[in-house]
Amino acid sequence: QVQLVESGGGLVQAGGSLRLSCAGSGSIFSIDAMGWYRQAPGNQRELVATITSGGSPNYADSVKGRFTISRDNAKKTVYLQMNSLKPEDTAVYYCYFNSVRRLGFPTRDYWGQGTQVTVSS
Repeated sequence: QVQLVESGGGLVQAGGSLRLSCAGSGSIFSIDAMGWYRQAPGNQRELVATITSGGSPNYADSVKGRFTISRDNAKKTVYLQMNSLKPEDTAVYYCYFNSVRRLGFPTRDYWGQGTQVTVSS
C-alpha cells in the first residue's frame, strides 16, 4: 500500500512563506515526475509545479519566481517552498507522484490527501 502524506500547510499573511512536504510511504521502487496541484473553492484543480526524475522543474506562470519545487529521491519526498505568498494562492494543495513502480504491482499514479494553504491580506 502506497500513501502520500502531506504536511506544512497553514495560515500565513500576504508576503509570508510556507514549505509543503509530501512523503511517499510503502515499498516504492521508483517514481517518475512529482508535482503539486491546487484547487480553490469553485475552481478546477490546476497545476502549480512539477519536477522530473532528473530534477528539471516546471512552474505555472502564476507562481514563477515565488515558488520552488524540489525532491529527495532517497526519501521519496517532494517539497514546495512558497515565498511572497498572495491571497490568490489560497487553496487546497495536492501532491502527485507519476508512474510509481513497485515490485509485483502495476505502475500507477498517486495523489496526496490535500493540505490547506490560506493567505490573509
